[in-house]
Amino acid sequence: MIEHTSPISGIASFSDQYISTAGYDNQVILWDAQSKTALGRGIHDHLANQCRFSHDGRFLVSSSSDHTARVWEVPSMKLLAVLPDHGDDVEAVAIAEDNALIATCSRDHNIRLFNHDGELIRVLTGHTQDVISIEWIGNQKELISSSDDGSVKRWNTDTGEIIEDIDLGGVETDTVVISRSGVVFAANDEGEIISIYRNKHKVFPAHKAGIKRLVYSKETHALVSLSYDRSVKIWQIDNETDINKIKETEIPSIVWPRSCCFIGKTQLAFATFGSCYATFDCDTMTWDLSGINATHGINAVCDRATDTLTIGDAGIVRDHLPQQSTATAMALKELPSLCNFLLDVGGTVITGGQTGEIFDALSGEVIYQHHSPLNCGTAYRLHEQTFAAVGAYTGDIIILRAHQQTMEYYATVSIQDNAIKGLCNDGQRLFSVSATGQASWHRLDDFSLLQEIPNGHDKISNGCAALSDNLFASVSRDLKLRLWHGTRCEVFNTPLTFSIKCIAALPEHNLVALGSYGGQVALFDYANKRWVQSLRPTTAGISNICAMSDQRGFIASSYDGRLHEILL
Repeated sequence: MIEHTSPISGIASFSDQYISTAGYDNQVILWDAQSKTALGRGIHDHLANQCRFSHDGRFLVSSSSDHTARVWEVPSMKLLAVLPDHGDDVEAVAIAEDNALIATCSRDHNIRLFNHDGELIRVLTGHTQDVISIEWIGNQKELISSSDDGSVKRWNTDTGEIIEDIDLGGVETDTVVISRSGVVFAANDEGEIISIYRNKHKVFPAHKAGIKRLVYSKETHALVSLSYDRSVKIWQIDNETDINKIKETEIPSIVWPRSCCFIGKTQLAFATFGSCYATFDCDTMTWDLSGINATHGINAVCDRATDTLTIGDAGIVRDHLPQQSTATAMALKELPSLCNFLLDVGGTVITGGQTGEIFDALSGEVIYQHHSPLNCGTAYRLHEQTFAAVGAYTGDIIILRAHQQTMEYYATVSIQDNAIKGLCNDGQRLFSVSATGQASWHRLDDFSLLQEIPNGHDKISNGCAALSDNLFASVSRDLKLRLWHGTRCEVFNTPLTFSIKCIAALPEHNLVALGSYGGQVALFDYANKRWVQSLRPTTAGISNICAMSDQRGFIASSYDGRLHEILL
């Protein structure tokens, strides 16, 4: 049976005939749009991010974290070409209307133009950060791109020159589309939609959190926006550069607001955290979630003296043994959300994720509702009270306080200007890292800023750990480990070959453990500043790592739904 076993990150359509999906299980699946039947699949060597059909529907191009894009024949899904040589994840692809050229954009800051045989035609350089979205302009001689550097650029694809460089205030801009009249619409991490035409732009506040995808219909002239505030909004374009909201709906918890596409004029198909895509009827405002099965990936593990708890894509809290599959681990509680972290706070375990809800993991009680997804957390003691700080995609931390055998909401504080990817503390200082690579230190007692280093990491930072008083460690997509002695930083190359996903510490042994998307784990002795162990316990990515409660080593979770003991 062909289906996804990890979340679907990208989706595309050809008319109302075909749907294609790109997943974190490395699969690119072709579906019959009418019956939702899988017709075939292709495989990448790493996460598949997005996909796009050619304008005649004869082939499909997918982008991947294996640093390539790939061209597939439709409907056979025969591999026709590999588009190589990016230096980092390929985020998106765009195909010229005459199907002559394929553009790819990457986290290596570059855009590459290929023909269908995989021959490189040109490299477009000029962005200073990750390039996330690209679109061809109607005459096939120009391309539009958006980037985390907060700019939108218009390119001459014959010469590689930048024709127009539009500064959008440095705000990360993940998505761009072009209307049939040539107006560019971009959307950013502050929830704004910007229309750009003839060197002028208008800004429209649209969502309460970052917008991850814009979709445009040439047939109906409608614009759709998806946001991490868990809403979809449909906009009518007026006077070519203005937008007016005509419809809005809340996104079901199984839907990932990362990608969607039109099926014909009135239906939308959405990426999900499950095995198949979801659809939405714009006329009746109804969702169809049929055929979507839960996937078994684990996103977080928490080892306690009495149990080892896990949670993942399906939102099910389980008591999980090493090497046991998720399918056979004991289910303790089913929560209505994919969850990203598990945190033991003085005996109460909290969790949260895509819906922005913070749960008591074992009772299922909703402690607090935030307006954006949640990533991570850290527990601490202050003034003889127990607290937890939970990091959100909006750069906020939600503070909870222990109260009568559970946790209660205490405060929300903004500490970063982008998604918080890691939190830890040494009892006096809160250390945080973000999706922009920033490192920040705040006082735990009042959250006043002590220090921030905007470019603390060369790329997205994915986690951090407290080692001792004013000594912290952090990891980044740049494959480096950083030790922070106050704000003085030592940088160490790692033996890992794919992006580093997670970090944990055993201060009693002067060790940190890192896990990568390539299934690797590496241990670093930070007292002697040397790598002491490197292994690959799984071919699936390592999603999370934690110290064993008895200090014997670490437990790593993987996206295939298993745990792996890393013993000292």
